[in-house]
Amino acid sequence: MEQEIKISVRNLVEFILRSGDIDNRSGGMADKDAMQAGSRLHRKLQKAQKGDYQAEVPLSLEVPVLDEKTGDSLQIIVEGRADGIFTQAGIPYIDEIKGVYRELEHITEPTVVHLAQAKCYAYLYLMKTEDKSAERIGTRMTYCNIETEELKYFENEYSFYELKAWFEGLIKEYAKWACWQYHWILKRNSSILPVNFPFAYREGQKRLVSGVYRTILSGKKLFIEAPTGVGKTISTVFPAVRAMGEGSVEKLFYLTAKTITRTVAEDTFRILQNQGVKLKFVTLTAKEKICILDKCDCNPIACERAKGHYDRVNNAVFDLLTSEEEISRELIEEYARKHRVCPFEMALDVAIWADVIICDYNYVFDPTVQLKRFFASEKKNDYVFLIDEAHNLVERAREMYSAVLCKERFLEARTAVKVFSTKLEKKLSACNQAFLKLKRECDEFELFDSVGDLVLKLLSLSTELEEFLQQFTAFENREQVLELYFQVRSFLAVHDILNEKYRIYGDYAGNEFQVHLQCMDPSDCLKECLEKGKSAIFFSATLLPIQYYMEQLGGENEDYTMYADSPFDKKKRLLMVGGDVSTRYKARNQYGYEKIAKYIERFVEVKKGNYFVFFPSYQFMERVAECFPLERKWELYVQASGMTEAEKEEFLGYFTEEPKVTRIGFCVMGGIFGEGIDLKKDRLIGAVIVGTGLPMVCNERELFRNYYDEKKASGFEYAYLYNGMNKVLQSSGRVIRTDEDTGAVLLLDERFLTRQYTSLFPREWFPYETVTIDTVQEKLIDFWQQKKE
Repeated sequence: MEQEIKISVRNLVEFILRSGDIDNRSGGMADKDAMQAGSRLHRKLQKAQKGDYQAEVPLSLEVPVLDEKTGDSLQIIVEGRADGIFTQAGIPYIDEIKGVYRELEHITEPTVVHLAQAKCYAYLYLMKTEDKSAERIGTRMTYCNIETEELKYFENEYSFYELKAWFEGLIKEYAKWACWQYHWILKRNSSILPVNFPFAYREGQKRLVSGVYRTILSGKKLFIEAPTGVGKTISTVFPAVRAMGEGSVEKLFYLTAKTITRTVAEDTFRILQNQGVKLKFVTLTAKEKICILDKCDCNPIACERAKGHYDRVNNAVFDLLTSEEEISRELIEEYARKHRVCPFEMALDVAIWADVIICDYNYVFDPTVQLKRFFASEKKNDYVFLIDEAHNLVERAREMYSAVLCKERFLEARTAVKVFSTKLEKKLSACNQAFLKLKRECDEFELFDSVGDLVLKLLSLSTELEEFLQQFTAFENREQVLELYFQVRSFLAVHDILNEKYRIYGDYAGNEFQVHLQCMDPSDCLKECLEKGKSAIFFSATLLPIQYYMEQLGGENEDYTMYADSPFDKKKRLLMVGGDVSTRYKARNQYGYEKIAKYIERFVEVKKGNYFVFFPSYQFMERVAECFPLERKWELYVQASGMTEAEKEEFLGYFTEEPKVTRIGFCVMGGIFGEGIDLKKDRLIGAVIVGTGLPMVCNERELFRNYYDEKKASGFEYAYLYNGMNKVLQSSGRVIRTDEDTGAVLLLDERFLTRQYTSLFPREWFPYETVTIDTVQEKLIDFWQQKKE
């Protein structure tokens, strides 16, 4: 490994120079997303400069440091791009441009870290000149209001020696971190290289591991359809860690949609640790779950940890990193308590130094909560993204890159603020008028070509809301007003990236009028995020049709796809299709419900055991449950809407190994029991899938249908079929989890026998049996008898 550690100018100053409190009540709340929203304005300002102005000038400096503990020397490479460099009165000036939403009259001096960035660039620039002793240099902080494009400047001049002393102090403080990181990477890599795959390879698994490894080295994306039991988690993690040990990967992001899959990822990394691999991984826990307060309130009045947090957090992180091999949630909470800092914010800082970050999709892809410390710059890094249950990312991404505003929230906010600010009240009224204009065009649902008038009003409002919330830090409905502020900011951020892959529409939630900016195709937005890294591996047990997911998730022609064959013995699973049943809306009647109930009864009475039945909706489930006989030979448990985590665990707890009585769980497809549930061996021996899982017909779904009819002539498939079939595949996948499992799956709907559906069946579903209500028991008796023999 080369004896060098790289860090950007921005990350250096923000990390070393931060101080003070966490305070959600005031202070540049919008500045976090100002960078993205103001990027075009940034370029506009640079182009408008005259004379010898140079924009986006790359600067870097190698700084030698000595590790006082080991005597080793290494290089810290500080690098970045100066927004602008120009000459004024014969002196070179560094221009640092910052877009803000705040009114400029309230900015009386540059922010410390902003000015520090300019000073860093000034020093880096001077180090390129030959005679430094006579050199002076200036910095110009250019603040630009994103709404009005008004400018405000702060200029300073420095001698070379002033900057040298200041910069060396900065580097001295950072050197202990750089030395720790350098030695940790040496230790980590040397521990990885001798380790082999921790299990005997299953059929096809070696090919999968090799495919992931080659994809990472080539810097491409790989889309893997990997049936349950292939061991896809270890098959993606091991080659990625191997590539890290060889110096090809800087950091791994393991991205999931659900808590249960995060636990599986943690267990997998621990397997490698048990093999001798030195690896620091951190799981990012939602703020609400790790907060020390009953309800998050991040300011020094409400939370003692928030006061002076930034003065103490670096020491807390360094203490944890140098004292512990592992990084668990419990250790983060322990060290946060010891150093009196916020555990959530500390976890984010620990992530900077971790080798692996296990987190929700949001932390990489959602522009509102994305980890800016990794993805704010345009620089491409050697990050690898391992994206688990990737089928979930399509719908999640559409939500992330969409926005909605409700007219009534503006009226409520107006009532809340009118006693404090006439100016803000008027701006809220102006937004309400813009909504009214759109509402008059919308009876139930209406597509709009533009909402430009509303956006102009929102831009003006956002600035005023920012100022108001900084001034009034405590009043009765402040939380409500703050929530509206964030919704407005999100709406404006999405409007800033609107293109032909969006639709704008109005509709009603009850009596409340809403305006939507709906992302129809998230591929461009996802691709932009993925380009910040080196490679991405998408994997799921249900990624069919794979070309659809490739297209929606930002795949390109040169990327790879792979289908991993199931290692399970097909004789251990019986797949049946009941083609004498319909769950279409026109067939939903008492006779149909009774027939389905009788089908389920015949399915479960052949063999004592645990069964799940998955329905397309709660209403459908309840109607069938009313028809289902309650007998002593079985127990019926019905999923309730909005179950808590404790209620979910209680429900699953009924389905024990070696049951003395047949237990049947009625569940909803696509719900909390539809995926991520691991009932192994005889905790689940059969599942009935009632219906094709198609989403409910609604305005939004029909919008998708029309969009993809225009684009691909495949509107039904994109809006309904693929989504529904994925739920069917996930639900059926609950039955066979390990090579010790045996079970039966029954699909109930005539449509499953049509080519439109059978073309989406995974390979391991063939051959399947076609049954009727009169023959289903005969097939089951034969199957279970063969297993007994």
